Amino acid sequence: MQIDVRGEMCPYPAMKAKEALKKLPDGDRLELVTDHAPALSTVPWEGAKLGFLSEIASKAPGEWVITLEKASAPIDQKQVLTAIAARAAELAPDEA
Repeated sequence: MQIDVRGEMCPYPAMKAKEALKKLPDGDRLELVTDHAPALSTVPWEGAKLGFLSEIASKAPGEWVITLEKASAPIDQKQVLTAIAARAAELAPDEA
């Protein structure tokens, strides 16, 4: 499933991701396209709270794709939060 939230500011990307993740079929993944740098932290964190791991990739300058997949084991939320913050700062250093 893919959601394009370019042009939308927080909290909407995270809210839309959370709702989509709750409806996501088993074995499927969510790809969220955003141009809002704060979503690089908020979307993965909302996913982690629901048991999803995330990867963030640059799509174009100022645009990213956040891919969320259900974790196969329980998530260490402190470790995930640290990793999310580091990756967001790496991809959007001017926004962190």
